[in-house]
Order: sequence, then C-alpha cells, then structure tokens
Amino acid sequence: MSLSQSLQQKLLQKLSPQQIQLMKLLQVPTANLEERIKEELEENPALEVTDEERDDYDEAEEFDTQEEEYEMDGSEDEYENIDISDYVSDSDDDVADYKLRDDNYPDADDKKTLPFKIESSFHDILVDQLGLLSLDEKNYKIAEQVVGSLDDDGYLRRELSSMVDDLAFRQNVDASEEEIEAVIHKIQQFDPPGICARNLQECLLLQLKRQLAGGKEVSLAIQVLDKYFEEFTKKHYEKIQRGLNLNDDQLRDVINAIIKLNPKPGGNLGEINKAESYVVPDFFILNSGGKLELSLNAKNAPDLRISEGYRDMLREYDKGAKKDKRQKEAVMFIKQKIDSAKWFIDMIKQRQHTLLSTMNAIMEYQREFFLTGDETNLKPMILKDIAEVTGLDISTVSRVANSKFVQTEFGTYRLKFFFSESLSTESGEEVSTREVKKILSDLIEGEDKRKPLSDERLTELLQEKGYNIARRTVAKYREQLNIPVARLRKEL
Repeated sequence: MSLSQSLQQKLLQKLSPQQIQLMKLLQVPTANLEERIKEELEENPALEVTDEERDDYDEAEEFDTQEEEYEMDGSEDEYENIDISDYVSDSDDDVADYKLRDDNYPDADDKKTLPFKIESSFHDILVDQLGLLSLDEKNYKIAEQVVGSLDDDGYLRRELSSMVDDLAFRQNVDASEEEIEAVIHKIQQFDPPGICARNLQECLLLQLKRQLAGGKEVSLAIQVLDKYFEEFTKKHYEKIQRGLNLNDDQLRDVINAIIKLNPKPGGNLGEINKAESYVVPDFFILNSGGKLELSLNAKNAPDLRISEGYRDMLREYDKGAKKDKRQKEAVMFIKQKIDSAKWFIDMIKQRQHTLLSTMNAIMEYQREFFLTGDETNLKPMILKDIAEVTGLDISTVSRVANSKFVQTEFGTYRLKFFFSESLSTESGEEVSTREVKKILSDLIEGEDKRKPLSDERLTELLQEKGYNIARRTVAKYREQLNIPVARLRKEL
C-alpha cells in the first residue's frame, strides 16, 4: 500500500477555554468558590479583589484546579497588532465609591464568614490517652500501631497477623499476636466506651461491662448479647425469653438498656472532612407575604476587577517613544494576563446568571412546596423539565443541581431533593414519588409498633389513597428510606 496525500474537510465541535472554565466553575459549591478565586488571584496578578473584600480572600486555603493556559506564537505581527485602547479606555475604570453611596441608608452587611470547627481528631484524642498508660518503648509502638489501625467509627478491623507484619517491616518491632492482644485490652478501657472493638457484639459488650453497677438488667443484657446476639439482631425475642427464662418486663428492660448504647463510639469524636460539617447555602428563598424572593449567596458574586497597576503599565508603554522587542514582550505578557482576568470575571458573572436562572425555574416549578414546606406538594420534576424552561443543556442543569443547597424558612435542602420521578394515581394525575415516600413514611411512623404494617398492608393503604403502586415498589421505596421490614420494626 503506497502513501498518498489527500485533502479532507471535517466538521468538528470543540469547547473553548471559556466554556471549559465555566463548566468547572458551575460545579464548584459556594463553600469552595472562595478557594478557587484565591487560586486564580495567586496565578494571575492582573486580577484583584476590591479593597472591601480583599481581607476575606487572604485567609482562603489552596484549592487544586487545572487552569487553561493561553499561548502566543511570539511573531512580530502579533506584537504590532496590539490595540492599547482596548485595555486602558476610561470606560473600564471603576466608579468611585462616593458616587454610589447613599448616606440616607446604612451599608448592608453582606459579608458572611464561613465557620470553621477547631477540634482534635478522633485519633489525636486516643493518642493523648496513651500517655496515661505505663508502657515501655516496644509496647508504646504497638499501641500507636493499634490506634492508627482503628477506623473512623472506632472499630479495629485489621487482622492481628497483618499488624505483626506492619510492626516488623515498618517499625522494626518484633511483636507477637499475644502482645498485641494485651495492648488492645488496655486500649479498650479508653474513652469513649466501646472503642477498639473487633465487631458490633464486642463493642456493645464493652460498654455494658462498664455499667455493671447499673442493675440486674445490665447483667441480663450482657447474657443476651453474649449468648443470643444473632437472635437479638433478628428480633427473635421468643427464643431469648425461653433460653433465659425472661418475662416481658425483663426483656423490655434489657432492650432499653441495649438501645441506649452507641454502635459507633468513634463517630462523634472529631471530623475528618470539615466541608461535610457545615452546609453553606448557595441560594436563599424568602416568603414575603406570599411572594417568593430568590437571592444568591454573596460569596457567589465576588467583586473582582482588573488591576489598575497593569493598566498603568500599558499606558506608559503607549506613551513611550522607544519600543524595543523586550517592551513588546512585556506588553504581550500584560495583555495575556488581562485577557485571562477578563475571561475569569466574565465566567463568574455567567456562573451567577446561570445559577439564578436555574434556581428561579426550580422555585417556580415547586412554588407550592416553597410556600407551605409540605413534601406532599412537591411536583414530579426531572432535569429535562428545568432545561426546557431555562433553555440550558441538561448537563448544565445537572452541574448546577450537584452539591448546591438552598435555604428556606422550612430548612436547608440539597437541590437534588426537588428532582423526582412521577407516579400515576387512579384519576390519572401524575404525582411525585417524593410525595408517595412521604406518605409511606407517615404510615410507618404512625403504625402500632407491636403489630407493624407489612409491605402488603402498606400497599393496600396506598392504593386506598388512590396511588397505583405495586408491592415491590413499596419495598423499594421503604429500602430507600432506610426503613427495615415489619419484623425488625416490632417492639414489645
């Protein structure tokens, strides 16, 4: 086969750097937007924050984001085609603050500082307690290895043989499984009770053994968990009563003693991810006399501008008579940075417009819910519905809805909460599956716990209310609500 050249015409569709930057910014929640802007300010000296907001961004942490680079070929024609007037025109200058100030009204305080929790982590708390033990150097290293092997919920799920290997290869400590087990027993006396357990049964038993002075029900609870743990988890209470000769009152006291225990003793100590500790809403919806008012979090609309110092550099270049190649290269660098800054400012404004238009469409679509707060008033809504109203692409709506929150007078909700599929009623009306789940949850909450409703009975009750639903669908919704089957909901 011989090589040959041919002329071909192709139609390609590519995303511009601005579009890529906008898509990245849309996905960034308000809690991380400051960090993203902080990174852009560090990379681009031509971009700056107004004096009123500069202090807010000085404290932001680094946030890794891949940034687009702008390339120039360095040709002489490119140097000669620079129009300085595009960058130093008076129309781009900022309007003086005194011209915009109204002395009759006080300045609105829109600055909302993000709270940060100052605390020790779960593992730090345990390491501090190690100092209370009288351990030699070898056992202290073993104890550090054990504490470091604990999960965030306080369980030790690593095999002893694996810890022996870790100590030998990483710490150069020759330890046996018996020595590690002895250290584990000492750590299990730490606070909170139940720490360093290998499984749920051991965790609950460790907590009960610290309450032995609590009465007879505690000793009975220890026997139940020690001999009938599987039966207890499956609520086979009759077998437990026969085996330990317990009456209903004694079994009820045992159950009350066990359900007070903490199945995850490490779950309440420290936070690994502080971003999950606080929810920073992206939108605020206020009900003003039956009229819904939508506003964007001030952190979503930072006041950015082009650096005046860089404009002054271009003015000096324009006035200068001698323009050698070094000066032209400097102008090209300044032009590049100013273009990048303008693009970023435009992307922030476009992000703000896209967020507002999308949230406004959601607010109008779910108006009844935002007025009443009743989940049964939620209408079935999918991404395509909002995309048709706003004229945006479905992927853009998805990026906006992802990891964004709205604060209402009824609470703070994730935007994804308002999206749900539809279900038909007997009258042919389409209702949201969220409404059906709410009714299902209310039915289970109001049931007689001594005789909980089965999935079949729940299906009949929903059908009586006019919802065409199958039993398997009820079971699916129940599992999505993290509600166990009827037998596991039974109480004495």
